[in-house]
Amino acid sequence: MNAMPRLLMATALATCPVILPTPVAAEDLIVGFTLDADTLDPANHRKRETETIIRNLYDGLLTRDPDMLVVPEIAESMTQVSPIEYDFKIRSGISFHDGSELTAEDVKFTLDRITVEGAMGGETSPRQGLMGPVASVEVTAPDTVRITLKEPWPILPAMLPNQQIVSQAFVEKLGNEGLATTANGTGPFKLVEWRKGDAIIMERFDGYYGGASDIPPVGKACVDRVIFKIIPESASRVAALLAGEVHIINELPAFSIAQVEANEGTQVMTVNGTRSFFIAMNLQGEYFDDVKVRQAAALAIDKQLIIDRILGGNAAPIDGILSPDAFGASDLPKLGHDPEKARALLAEAGFPDGIDVTLDTEGAFKDTAEAIASMLTNAGIRTTVVVGESAQLTEKWRTEGKPKSGDMYFSSWGNGSLDPFDIFTPTHRTDDRGNSAGYSNPALDALLDAAATELDSDKRAALYREAELLINAEQPYVYLWVPKDIYGVSKRVTGWKPSADSRINLHDACLN
Repeated sequence: MNAMPRLLMATALATCPVILPTPVAAEDLIVGFTLDADTLDPANHRKRETETIIRNLYDGLLTRDPDMLVVPEIAESMTQVSPIEYDFKIRSGISFHDGSELTAEDVKFTLDRITVEGAMGGETSPRQGLMGPVASVEVTAPDTVRITLKEPWPILPAMLPNQQIVSQAFVEKLGNEGLATTANGTGPFKLVEWRKGDAIIMERFDGYYGGASDIPPVGKACVDRVIFKIIPESASRVAALLAGEVHIINELPAFSIAQVEANEGTQVMTVNGTRSFFIAMNLQGEYFDDVKVRQAAALAIDKQLIIDRILGGNAAPIDGILSPDAFGASDLPKLGHDPEKARALLAEAGFPDGIDVTLDTEGAFKDTAEAIASMLTNAGIRTTVVVGESAQLTEKWRTEGKPKSGDMYFSSWGNGSLDPFDIFTPTHRTDDRGNSAGYSNPALDALLDAAATELDSDKRAALYREAELLINAEQPYVYLWVPKDIYGVSKRVTGWKPSADSRINLHDACLN
């Protein structure tokens, strides 16, 4: 396990400043951000980083407060009319950035664009699954929109903060291609320029209605301009923060925490994350169709040691897919760390001499994956780390209907709603979009389906408890940890704190 010295050296060598291509005004608030947006179309992506940028330009019917409670935003109120019907009263006086007034028709158009097959120029929104069993969206009064479901789905309110409202006239004028590169939202900032791969520049929208009334302060944004400066390399983001060239950076590496805290002008902020990390084992492959081999892999890994040494203690271990903060999460049996027992299980499975496997991962997690590979190797699962690009690995491991072609995959899944439907179902239900392991169990499918429509909270939690006990025993994944989100922040920034859903909401952020 020699990952830590390499990580410390990377930071120590990061001394080159990050130069913005144009002069930066003193009042500009600059975020050093890991990834550029894939698109500026709120309905045509499935990446949290893209949504973080978009949500400073667009608002939704509902949003989340700093404590992750769902509150009205564009909607003035929400009323559940029946188990399958929800009415949303739309605030008056909300304007898009082009000055046109937001109407209930814009809300219907937005939600139809997400939920209706082929509504995006013949294509279906990749966010359709986030809206569950929506049957229809209707304008029932000039200021009211009704969402009708095909069946009860209790987490609809929890999913609506992920959908931002667009202007029907604007989309019809520019088309889907136009919406990908420009923006006309109702959010606190409007787009100035998108320099792909470099920066997204926004300025305060002076016609802003103020945002959610339950999240003070209500009103226009504090700063004149904000810039998302794209800095993928962690050491370069840290260097830019320490040099005062950016004011907030996301994904601060744990090994840089002490350096940021020791710097006079910067501080570290953390928040409990909502992304579960795990290792998918290919149940369709040569070795991992045997539960004994899967258990051996789990026993080989000392999760707490990695959390302490590499993640700086900034993570919570998990023994199932759910975050400890998620609805329905409960204590589960722990396998523990036992390399000798792992070797014995391999022998019982017919591999007394061990096995040779590869562990796929993205470049950002190479060091952690190598530490895991060392532990696996020590227990007889001789592991080689293979680094791939995100799109390549998604194609390899998460293409529905396509057989898996690897052995193991170090990956994660975000759960911004903190509801099991948003993470348990996609990663474990048969042939679902995030089922990297190729796991299939009709009994689990039945539990997940029942829980998705159960309106009684206690009964719903009990169903997820039963489901978690099932996967804890069958171990289709090695469940690892939920890390805290760690940010480096200039002490000049006031009024801002990180959110558990990874949103960097700059409406309230000020510079002193």
